[in-house]
Amino acid sequence: MESLMMKPNNLKSALMDILALAKRNILKVKHTPDKLIDVTVIPVFFMIVFSYLFGGAIAGGIQEYLPIIVPGILIQTLIMSSAATGTQLREDLDTGVFDRFKSLPIVRIAPLAGLVVSDILRYLVAAVLSIGTGYLLGWRPEAGVGWLAVGLLLAIFGACAISWLFALIGLISKSAATLSSVSTMVTMMMSFLSNAFVPTNTLPTFLQKVAEYNPVTYLVTAFKDLANQGQFTSNAYMTLVMGILLVLIIAPITVKVYNKKI
Repeated sequence: MESLMMKPNNLKSALMDILALAKRNILKVKHTPDKLIDVTVIPVFFMIVFSYLFGGAIAGGIQEYLPIIVPGILIQTLIMSSAATGTQLREDLDTGVFDRFKSLPIVRIAPLAGLVVSDILRYLVAAVLSIGTGYLLGWRPEAGVGWLAVGLLLAIFGACAISWLFALIGLISKSAATLSSVSTMVTMMMSFLSNAFVPTNTLPTFLQKVAEYNPVTYLVTAFKDLANQGQFTSNAYMTLVMGILLVLIIAPITVKVYNKKI
């Protein structure tokens, strides 16, 4: 512990350290812009392809499908973005960057917390491009811009909560390649076994039950309720509760594993 040359553990110094490490992660993206493909190219590609390929078959037309696909692609993109937290963490561990952090006079948690904070920028980029593409295709939030902003904040909160789970997976994974495979499988299952792309009543009975209790279903439905009806419904409250519980349970475990790793 003493070899880490820690600063006094007060709130101000901790926040400054976390923000400094968050800035470091943002600057890394500047030099490796390909790391933003999952929040720039993919949501635009999926939005257009899914709308034109499946809109007629599922909803009878593109315009009728947009109220389903826009929230679905938005939430899927945010979940995929949250997986990048674990991937980046695993890469930093593998390349020995955290060994350098040990010699710096920073609070121990700063590298991990800075990574989580910096990913908020990724979520904002993903949200803007997803909603922007949907808007160009003809989708409109019926409740207005204000409620749309509330819906986006709730969706980003959900992504932040899930990012702690992927951070934990990143810490216990043996390599970034393993983590990438696991995170892709998890995000695909969470997205497709929900109401993100099709109404749940079109699914087989046993899959309907899975979709109904899928956290993604609550988040997608909550976003639709906020953006289209301007209502903070039980789905939104359930999303908040699940997100808070996830952070309260997973974050301490992640921090404990992280402290052992460094």
